[in-house]
Amino acid sequence: MTAPLFLPCAAGVESLLGAEVQRLLPDVRVHTMRGGVALDGKPTDVMVLNLELRLAQRVLVEVAEGEYRDEQSLYELAGSVDWTQWITPQHTLRVDTTATRCPLRSLNFAALRIKDAVCDQLREATGERPNVDIREPDLALVLHLGPERAALYVDTSGEPLFKRGWREDKGDAPLKETLAAAILAASGWSNANSRPALYDPCCGSGTICIEAAQIACGIPSGIQRRFGFEKLLPFQPHVWEALRQSAIDAVRIPDHTLVYGSDVAFRMVDFAQRNAERAGVADVIEFRGGDALQRMPPTDTPGVIVLNPPYGERIEAAGVAGVKSSGLGREAPQMQSLEVDKPGTQAPDWAGAFFTQLASHWKKHYAGWTAWLLTPDLKLPTQMRLKESRRVPMWNGPIECRLFKFDMVQGTARGKSAPSTQPNGPT
Repeated sequence: MTAPLFLPCAAGVESLLGAEVQRLLPDVRVHTMRGGVALDGKPTDVMVLNLELRLAQRVLVEVAEGEYRDEQSLYELAGSVDWTQWITPQHTLRVDTTATRCPLRSLNFAALRIKDAVCDQLREATGERPNVDIREPDLALVLHLGPERAALYVDTSGEPLFKRGWREDKGDAPLKETLAAAILAASGWSNANSRPALYDPCCGSGTICIEAAQIACGIPSGIQRRFGFEKLLPFQPHVWEALRQSAIDAVRIPDHTLVYGSDVAFRMVDFAQRNAERAGVADVIEFRGGDALQRMPPTDTPGVIVLNPPYGERIEAAGVAGVKSSGLGREAPQMQSLEVDKPGTQAPDWAGAFFTQLASHWKKHYAGWTAWLLTPDLKLPTQMRLKESRRVPMWNGPIECRLFKFDMVQGTARGKSAPSTQPNGPT
């Protein structure tokens, strides 16, 4: 038995998510649309998607859909579902609401009517009604209201899928694991038959590096966490355990380093190392402290640089960039502010100097490498005096960004250059 599924994701990631779903479920027809991916899936597909997906935010099962006029229409829509097949009165529930050009005055009242329909049906069937738990419900429902039609979903994920279960140590502006995975997918590194070395010179708490290492080792993204479907009546523990064990048996941890990361803040390097240990990939990542403007290539053969510099948050411009921005020598305080939260917004002077110096360092020491850099600043290639070979629109939460690809050659990258000898992913 199949049911309609919807997998929401960050804007700009839809096609990447569609390809990921198709790899996991090759016999299922996948529909890519704005904001996510739709498909018809079986209960086992729901389990596989929650366990394996790296790009989706949630796995939603559509249980009702139709036209609506008012809140009473929504009550009737929710009442058409047999909720005794999902929960008992001892379970708790919560209803979240999203809307696009919805004519109703109150989304809260719409959610309340959905909750009433569920509770009233269970009370009629059993004499008892479930309670509401807004923090950790057993049954999380998502109501989406369009201009004329409504759809009601069961959230089978529980907590968002970017919460992998291994990140306990993090910095001030951590990158979501789903976005890190999207960067790796867009670069082509995730699906390359022969992956080159991957290096993040501003690794922070290690999100990109750890995602990359888990991908290379075949470690499922959700292997260390629990899911919402485990609390619901259709859940079959023996099927789930068999799927998990099969995924665990397929993991292959190599005996050599696959991924490299460094950060100017040694505190963040320590965070990254502890996170990697919890994620089961500490033996295949090498983390070191060091200034991105001074770190030499971690391998003798060219590889891929992946970089998500901080923006929209206060950050420390330490190392060479911090010293030069202060103009006061090495004893000067090195706190600067980088506020770039709109496309085309220009970064402060010190940030422009940092990226210019970074590009010069790359061209001098990283010839043959490919760099992928996520930023909301559309003028960044000009600041770096580099010509991007590809740009991918991608959203970091509410911030519209671009993922720029740069092919590194010695000297200027604005002139013609010889093609790189290492795989760079799709163009």
